[in-house]
This record gives sequence, C-alpha cells and structure tokens, in this order.
Amino acid sequence: MLISASLKTVSRALVALLVLGLLGAAPAWAQRKSRTSTANPDGSLGAAASTLSPRAARLQPLFGGLTPARATQVIGEAQLKAIAASFASPAEASVFFAKKGFEYLSENKPDTATYRFNLAWLLDPQNADAYRGLGIVASAQPTPDAAIGLLTSGLSLAPTNGLLLSDLGTSYLIRYGQTKKKKDLATGLDLLQRATTLGPTNANAWQELARGLYYQEKYAEAWAAVHKGQAISPSSLDFSFVSDLLAKLPDPQGTFK
Repeated sequence: MLISASLKTVSRALVALLVLGLLGAAPAWAQRKSRTSTANPDGSLGAAASTLSPRAARLQPLFGGLTPARATQVIGEAQLKAIAASFASPAEASVFFAKKGFEYLSENKPDTATYRFNLAWLLDPQNADAYRGLGIVASAQPTPDAAIGLLTSGLSLAPTNGLLLSDLGTSYLIRYGQTKKKKDLATGLDLLQRATTLGPTNANAWQELARGLYYQEKYAEAWAAVHKGQAISPSSLDFSFVSDLLAKLPDPQGTFK
C-alpha cells in the first residue's frame, strides 16, 4: 500500500513514495522524520509496552508490542465489539480501517493512521495491509529495522503482494546503505526483482531495483531499470540518483545528460 508510497517531504521515499503506492503507484520509500522512540526486538516501536499509557500505546505500531488480548483491554472489549458490530464481520472492519490508515498517511497524519492500522490488526491479525501500513509508519525511524520486522510479518501473510515486496526490498536497500552488509543488498534485490516480476507496472519498484543494481556496479542494468520505471511514471524518477548513475555511466539511451 506500501501509498507504497507517500510524499517527498523527507529524505528518500517511504511515506512519500509509499503514499504514491497507496494511490495506485508502486511503493518506494522514505519518510525519514525520526521520532524519539526506538525499535523493539519484535519490530514494534517505542518504549516497552508495559511502560506506555493506554493512549500512548494506541499510537505505537502493534500497540507497542502488546498481545492482542492486552491490546483489546487498551481499546476496551465493549468498544471493540461495538466497532466490529458496524460491519458484516471483523475481517471487513479490518479492511475498512486499513484503508482509512492509508488515507491518513497520504494526509501526513501518522498518529491517526497508526491507530487505524492498529485497529485493523486487532480486528484481524491476518490482514497483511495492517502490517504494511505500520511498516510505513515505522519507516520514520532512523534505522529501517522496525519497518523490516513489520513488513516481513505482512509478507508472510501475503507472499505475492507486490507492494509489500517492493516496500520490504526498499527497506533492505536503506539498511544496506547504513550497514554495507552484502546480505542486506542481496535480500533487497531479490525482493525488488520479485516485485517487478509480479507487478511490472510498479514504477517505484523499478527505480529501487535500479538503485540496488547501482550498488552492485551493474550500471547498464541500472539504466534499463530507470527507463522502465520512467516509462510507467515519470514522477518515480529520483534525479539525485540519476545524477549519481550518470557519473558512473552515460545514459545508453541519451535521455539524461
């Protein structure tokens, strides 16, 4: 939904490019506004769940790491049942709140979006979009570890979801940029190649694949991926990256100089 996309108000695309994915384009990523909270081992954000007030827990992915039973207590069992009663099933309610979460992300309201995604998860823990939305929220962290944890959980539920593949692959490339670990690069490229195979019209996935190929010094292949993404959506271009690629190899098509 990665919406997999958002706006270019932050460094490299998660909420910006992720928001574009929400709107139908593919996701790339970035919102790098960092918050003061840190990632928990389970991929959630913020302080230990036991130290959070109920209100604060609502604004942390997966309620700060609470179990569904404890998270239900935060919302209130009666209130949660009343919410679900407005829909044909809890699963339908979960789909509704996940969609609302992406809408709030596109409006740059991450706290409101987080609460909706948390509701979506609580109503249906098998809703992969809830994890994707929370992964996008987590992309605001200084490191992508929390986002990777959440997106991985979502992908385990929907292994052929092209937007999850794209968002997760991009997250691994971001981590490679920080760690320079070849495993992160290899994993990111594999995910992005799968994303472009399953969703060949995912422009952001092509651009992120180009970035991964650039890291591997496969500049001609990177240019091919750039042009595939550009043909689908010119707005997917990252001109800073294009400049870096030009410095390594002139554009074989002569489009960029």
